[in-house]
This record gives sequence, C-alpha cells and structure tokens, in this order.
Amino acid sequence: MDLTVLITKGIIILVIFGITLLIAMYSTYAERKVAAFLQDRLGPNRAGPWGLLQPLADAGKMFFKEDFIPAQASKWLFILGPCLAILTALMSSAVIPFGDSIRFSWDNVNYEVPFQAIEINIGVLYIFGVVSLGVYGIMVGGWASNNKFSLLGAIRAASQNISYEIALGLSLITILMMTGSLSLRAIINEQATFFEWNVFTQPLGFVIFLTCAFAECNRTPFDLPECETELVGGYHTEYSSMKLGFYLFAEYINMFVSSAFISALYFGGFHYPFMNLVNGALESSLGAVAGHNVATAIGVVVFFGKIFFFIFFFMWVRWTLPRFRYDQLMNLGWKTFIPLSILNVVVTGAGLLFDFKYSTWLIAIVMIVLAVMSTARAPKRRVVPQQTV
Repeated sequence: MDLTVLITKGIIILVIFGITLLIAMYSTYAERKVAAFLQDRLGPNRAGPWGLLQPLADAGKMFFKEDFIPAQASKWLFILGPCLAILTALMSSAVIPFGDSIRFSWDNVNYEVPFQAIEINIGVLYIFGVVSLGVYGIMVGGWASNNKFSLLGAIRAASQNISYEIALGLSLITILMMTGSLSLRAIINEQATFFEWNVFTQPLGFVIFLTCAFAECNRTPFDLPECETELVGGYHTEYSSMKLGFYLFAEYINMFVSSAFISALYFGGFHYPFMNLVNGALESSLGAVAGHNVATAIGVVVFFGKIFFFIFFFMWVRWTLPRFRYDQLMNLGWKTFIPLSILNVVVTGAGLLFDFKYSTWLIAIVMIVLAVMSTARAPKRRVVPQQTV
C-alpha cells in the first residue's frame, strides 16, 4: 500500500476511534437529559454550562474510586472480563463506512480514499463475529466474580444473546439475498435512491433487527442481565472503579455501533434524498475534488444524524417501556422472532424469484389485519365504580 494512503487511513482510523469514544462518553450525558425530559426534571446542570462537563466528572470519579478484587475471585479472569467487553465494542466500528470517499492530490498523484477505517468485503460477517465475542466479556466477568448474582446475570446474558442472535442473523439474510454482498459499502450503495432503502423493502426484517439490537445491547426492556431489582447489579456487581466503567462504557459504544449498523443496513447510510443532484451541483460549482469532498462531508453529517436519532430512540424506549419477565424474553425470541425471521426469508426468496422486492409487505399487512381483528374481537371490560359505604 502507498505510504500516503497508509497515512490517510491512519488519520481516518484515529478520527473514527475518537468520534466513537466521544459519542459514547456524551451518550451518558444524553441519557440523563432524555430521562429528565421524559420525567419532567432538569437532569445534570452543575458541572460546566448546561452540565456539559458531567461526563468528565463521572470519568474522574471512576478513576479515583477504590479498585478492589474480591478475595475468592479469579484475579486474571476478573480483570480480563471488562477488557474483553470494551475491546470487542471498539473493534465493531472499524468496518462501518461513515461516508463516501476523500479525494486529494499529493506529489502530482491523485488519491481517492474511502471514509472507512477498514474496507473489507465481509464487513457484515466481521461485525457479527466481533459482537458474538462480546458476550465472553460478560460471561468471564460474571463467572470470575465468584458471586451468585453475577453468575446469574452472566448466564442470562449468554442465553439472551444466543436467542436473539439467531433472529438477528436470519433478518439480515434477507438483505444479503437482495444485495448479494457481505460488504457494508455495497449494501449502502444499493440504497442510492430513497424508496430503495431496505426499510421499505424489508419492513418486518427491520422491526425484528431493531428489537434484537435492543436485546444484544442489554437495553431496556431487555436488560435482564443487569436487572438491579433482581440481581443487585447483575454480572458487574463485584466491579468498581474503571473496571465497572469499562462495562458501562462498552454498553454505550455498542449502542452507537448498533445505531450505525441499523442506519447502514436499512436507512441508506450516508445516502439521502436528491443526493445525486446535490453532488452534481457541488462538483460543477467547486470542482471535481473540492465539490466531491464537500458532498462527502454532507453525507457524513447525514449519516451521523441518523445515528443520533437511533441513539435517542434507544434512550426513549428505556424510559418508556417496562422490563420483560425472563420467560417473556425467551418466548419472544424463540417462539415469535425466529419463526417470523424464517418466514421473512422464505417470502423474500419467493419475491426475488418473481422479481418483486416488496413481497415482505404481504406479511406485514397480514399481521396488521390479524392484530386489528384480535383487538376488535377482544371482550370489552366495563369499569364498575366502587361503592362507598
């Protein structure tokens, strides 16, 4: 690889790494602000203007808290658990294309470098492999703590991830069938026009994928592995200081990566309506190089706008819906989402056979009709006023 391209790639990797950490850090601030808004409170407002320095205060508190290891714990595994969790979370964003490409000239040579840390043709497989390894951080930490509540939380996390990764993978197979590629950039480029976004061609797959992403990130209403009302703190009960910080930080990084993954798979990534017209106008007015780079910057801003929307959606759901019971969680994964995912694959295959890419809307329409009929036929409950004595 040319040294100039290598240096440019290194800068892009550092930028993406820094943005990932920054967004994850301020997601903790946004979480409390969104919760305060939904609950009619103020949220953090003491550390800096509008409380913007609150994440730094939290980081300082984590660094200076006492760091201890339980006497009966497996010391090295106890340390390895949070390290695995944060490492796999940070590795996930490496293959996500956040923008089109950057053009520049150096030493009379023209370069065009994709705005992506690592460009591989199996990006989807890479993310699934790395995310699957993330559960080992939870399992190792829960087991090494030598605490029954931590162990129960780790077992819950493992069974939950297995249950929902199957449906997650099956919902993704339909996109791979339609695009014929495992490359995230190729999947994004297949959604160049607005009505070709996969959310319109795969509505059921999107709903399944989004719900499974909540379960994969251990977010409410699927936060059973760290359910404080039942398990004290779940798999990280015995952790303190930055070991606990790694676990908490990994959750927010996973939420960012999941939002980026959903945006890339179903919402066109860095594409937006009338993008070709905007790109053509910019290149004609600013030139082929400067116009293309400005167009890439606009695409990056659009992509991050989609990511921020889904991060907000994750937080909104957390402070709106109650937690599932564990039996409801498992039944939903095994008895509802997996059969629906298999049906979605079959109907998508039939649609591709007859060259009809919107075939899965048939499932969505049937489900809506059945839900309306079930609601209409449900017995009406009359409210009887209480008799006062």
